Order: sequence, then C-alpha cells, then structure tokens
Amino acid sequence: MHRLIGAALAAAMLLGAADAARAQQQPEAAPEPKIPAQQWSFEGVFGTYDRAAEQRGFQVYKEVCSACHAVKHLFFRDLTQIGYTEDQVKGIAAQYQVTDGPNDQGQMFQRPGRPSDPIPAPFPNDEAARAANAGGLPPDLSLITKAREDGPNYVWAILNGFKDAPKDFKLTDGTYYNEYFPGHQIKMPQPLSADQVKFSDGTQGTVPQMAHDVVTFLSWAAEPNLDERHRMGAKVIVFLLVMTILFYAAKRKIWSRIEH
Repeated sequence: MHRLIGAALAAAMLLGAADAARAQQQPEAAPEPKIPAQQWSFEGVFGTYDRAAEQRGFQVYKEVCSACHAVKHLFFRDLTQIGYTEDQVKGIAAQYQVTDGPNDQGQMFQRPGRPSDPIPAPFPNDEAARAANAGGLPPDLSLITKAREDGPNYVWAILNGFKDAPKDFKLTDGTYYNEYFPGHQIKMPQPLSADQVKFSDGTQGTVPQMAHDVVTFLSWAAEPNLDERHRMGAKVIVFLLVMTILFYAAKRKIWSRIEH
C-alpha cells in the first residue's frame, strides 16, 4: 500500500513539473488593451443628454448602422424626446416602408411609416440576418450600451478599434481585426469612415465624432428616462437639504429652552 501511494505521489509530481515546463515554453498572451474612457454629457448625478449629439447620432444610425442593426424597442414617436418636432417625425417615418395588413383581400401590403410604428428592422428574422452577414447575427442596438460592461466606452472603442492585424496574428476567414473586441476577431467590417455622414449643423464627420454621437443616441435609446430621473434626483436632494436645515433649526430652538 505504501508503495502504491508513493508511486502515485511521484507521478503527480512529474505531471506537475511537465505542466509547468510547458507553461514556461508557451508565450504569454498579450494583455487586452484598456478601453479608453470618453467624456459623456450624461455621466454623473446631474448628467443630461446632448440633444444635438442625439440627433447626429440618430443620423449615423439611420444612414449607417440601420443597414444591419435593429433598434426594436424604439418607435418613431420616441424621436420627439430628442428634439424632433411632430412634423419632422412624420417626415422621418414616411421615408420607411412598413408591412401592414391584412387588407380586405386578406393580403399584407406596404405603406409609408407612421409615428406610431416601431422603427423597422433591416431583416425580417434572425435567419435572414445571418444569411446576409456571413453567419454572424448583428445584435439589436436598443439596449447595447446597457448589455456591455462600461457600455458607452466599449461601443465607442469597438467603432474606433478597426486596424490592420499584426503580422503574427492569423485572422479567421470572414473576420476583421479590432483592437478592443475580445479575441480581436469580429465579423463586422469597419462601419465608419471619415466624412461618411454629412451633418447639417456643420459638425465634422470624423470617425471618433460619429462614434461619439451614435453612442449618445444609443445610450438614450437604452435609458430614455435618464434626464427625468436626474431632475427628480436633484429635487429630492434639494428637499432633503432644506428639511435637514429646518430640523436642525427646530432642534436648536427646542433645546435652547432647556438649561444644561
């Protein structure tokens, strides 16, 4: 019995030494680059959304991102919350064709969009989306900034992280190198290029600017009540401060009558 135990211990020691030797021989994986932090107007207790950035971000989504990505939780009427007038929303909705029906003949038909319609997805189902994107399923962007850790900075980094792969890095067919994507291989090609979107307010359409604006829009899409919540929080803080001062003054007045 003692011999069996000794043999087992020796075998375990040999296996551990072999594993350690193999670990030393293998090169260490390069550390994942740190996601760069950006300045966001909606950060902090008193943060608010930048209306101009939201509208530019919607333009970037509409002209670029909507070719592959849906925002299934957004309706056209929601765009009034980022500064568009009702007439502007009607005009935006009318640019889309929406499936409706059935009609009197029992058939579905296409019609211009209305403010009450959800913003149409680019594909009718996930299978069609995969077929059009080499097997990859473009994620819905409605909640993307909440679905990822440090979401706004992460999405901004992905949009700015496309570059040529290092010479010693082997890309799988159908993927693209991205500095910040986990594993550095992403099936989405670089979506943004300089001056791809022309902003009516004269803002230059650099890749960092377009990425910043579309992330602001998507952050609003994921949390449209943030401004209202922050305003309510500010009112609560003011109320608590006032009540604290009143209670303190009342306490001093009451205890001033008592001789110590």
